[in-house]
Amino acid sequence: MSDVIDTDVHCAPASIETLFPFLDSYWRAYISDANLKLSPSFGNAYPPGAPTSAKPEARAAGTFPPDNVDGLRKQVLDNDGPRRAILNCTTSFDISYNPYYENALTRAVNDWLRTEWLDQDDRLRASMVVSTMDVEAAVAEIDRLGPDQRFVQVLLPVRGQDVRYGNKRFRPLLKAAERHDLVVGLHAWGRISSSPTPTGFAHSYFEDYLSNSQVVQGHVASLIAEGVFSELPELKVCLSECGFSWLPSLLWRFDKEWRAVWREVPWVKESPETYLYRHFRATTEPAHLPGDDDELAQVLEMMRVPEFLMYASDYPHDHGDGASRLLETLDEEARRKVLSGNATSFYR
Repeated sequence: MSDVIDTDVHCAPASIETLFPFLDSYWRAYISDANLKLSPSFGNAYPPGAPTSAKPEARAAGTFPPDNVDGLRKQVLDNDGPRRAILNCTTSFDISYNPYYENALTRAVNDWLRTEWLDQDDRLRASMVVSTMDVEAAVAEIDRLGPDQRFVQVLLPVRGQDVRYGNKRFRPLLKAAERHDLVVGLHAWGRISSSPTPTGFAHSYFEDYLSNSQVVQGHVASLIAEGVFSELPELKVCLSECGFSWLPSLLWRFDKEWRAVWREVPWVKESPETYLYRHFRATTEPAHLPGDDDELAQVLEMMRVPEFLMYASDYPHDHGDGASRLLETLDEEARRKVLSGNATSFYR
């Protein structure tokens, strides 16, 4: 795997106290007085006992996701690991409805990533986390860290607040990402108080797990239909841990309806399919694919797989063998693009 770029590897601080060196005295007292803990979203997204939560090697290691760089080296980087790995820390997802606290926490997570991870191993790159409750603060954080070339992405939860990311509220954040040549990563999960379906909350973990692919489609439609890419022609978006096999059906309907009601969105100058394949990429995990090989081949024929997908282990999570089956169906050149070529050209 020496030439592989892994675009989604998870890490997390062992406890909220791990972040204390990166928080000022006011926020340390705030956390201690209120007995605050780390965000519950990771536990809800991947309960320790769920089969999706950890691959066998991660369970054997005992700590998942890794909470220090030595653990990551042993579990992922060494022994013919990837040439580069992009760290995605979701600790700040769903942490609070206090925007001031969320601003302090996301800044602390980013400084922890820079000091304890990026400074310790040059194979690592990272996504910065920003507040979705305070766009002005998010822009300031992007401007603060944007010059550090080791940050390659701005990470946003697909389960955000009451509006989708194509809404004008988020335009300054997207502009800042484009200004610094940072990919915007829409990552599965997020605020557990945000309904994952148009008809309300899911009633089982199974339904909740499946809903990420439904939520992200809404953001894709919003970003294209609300004219983001007409205004920000260099913006790039990665769909992380949200699947991709839903793409053919979405594009068929999206292109069809655009031709019928294009007058409502005059800023959409080209077909939605054109915008999607120009500005978006998706990660290979999870690969929700048919078990039958012939059906799998048919699904892949309907997608521009070699150019649209980027390899991700989504370590330590376990989504089954879909991604490995996908890679086995590709020829050598297409496999190289998915494993490293696409990420090399997509990320700065």
